[in-house]
Amino acid sequence: MNLPAPDVKWRPAREPIARMMVGGMILAGDIGGTKSLLGLFGPGTDRPQSSVLREYATADFDGLVQLVGTFLDETGTRGIDAACFGVAGQVRGLVARLTNVPWVADAAPVLDRLGCPVALVNDLAALAYAVPLLDPDELAVLQDGAAEPDGNAALIAAGTGLGEALLHNVEGRFVPCASEGGHADFAPRTPREIELAAHLRRAYGRVDTERVISGRGLLNLYGFTHGRPDRRPACPGVRHADEDSLPATITRAGLDRRCPGCMEALELFVGAYGSEAGNLALRGTATAGVYIGGGIAPQILPALESGLFMEAFRDKDPMTDMLRAVPVLVILNRSAGLLGAAVRAAEL
Repeated sequence: MNLPAPDVKWRPAREPIARMMVGGMILAGDIGGTKSLLGLFGPGTDRPQSSVLREYATADFDGLVQLVGTFLDETGTRGIDAACFGVAGQVRGLVARLTNVPWVADAAPVLDRLGCPVALVNDLAALAYAVPLLDPDELAVLQDGAAEPDGNAALIAAGTGLGEALLHNVEGRFVPCASEGGHADFAPRTPREIELAAHLRRAYGRVDTERVISGRGLLNLYGFTHGRPDRRPACPGVRHADEDSLPATITRAGLDRRCPGCMEALELFVGAYGSEAGNLALRGTATAGVYIGGGIAPQILPALESGLFMEAFRDKDPMTDMLRAVPVLVILNRSAGLLGAAVRAAEL
């Protein structure tokens, strides 16, 4: 059951957004490792309102300008007033190298074509801009907690890769701060996770958290629990799946309890995800809430609600009591990153 989101004084950010958007048209993008969303937004009462939305396979394009050009040509769009693109990679000015896609996002040619202010931000920073504006029916509560109005918040999102961001509370308004925390070292907690870390170390050398908590991480977990050195399908339930659809097929086999190896892979994933979310809460003193984004969480919501995620989240003695008080919510709006990019563009 979805409960009302905790009031952590994020509403004051809505009024200036509405004012800045009067009469303006915004182009927003959420550029991920697998898919990219592009959309047009206009003014809304308390947040930008979407009018056009397109989804593309990121790998079908050679760069950001080609992707944006396709969208503009398909939709016949003219007269953009501001644009922002959230990109799954480290951003430096108007350039970002995508972590899981072999091309560079360069916003300078986009700026030249549009002739308006253009921003490039990390995809988790873009998602963080949306978090204050999400409605209760766009969130599922894993832990009610007791939000501290003056506290920080945090965001973690597993999809093709693993993204993390902090939301610093500055005078009652949350300021997103991107990070590359998904590439920090994986910290095994249990004997089985220690075996997993050793298995991945043999395969990759260094084991970062994304090797476990991501779509590609699920493939690694699948190989580990099925006793295989590679990712080739090993059980009847997923034998005919290609690599792109394999993570979803593994999770479905685990949720349906059709394969013991897939069940264990999903359990390892959920436990590691909860533990890393708790680590992030500690690093950012996220007493105003931890938000779980990305494409995977809504698909495995029953597994996240089973108790394993929150048990791993809170298992941080001597900080267990602090973590029991942190609200933990899953973002159900699959276009939240695009909305956040529109929010950031409205500030330009």
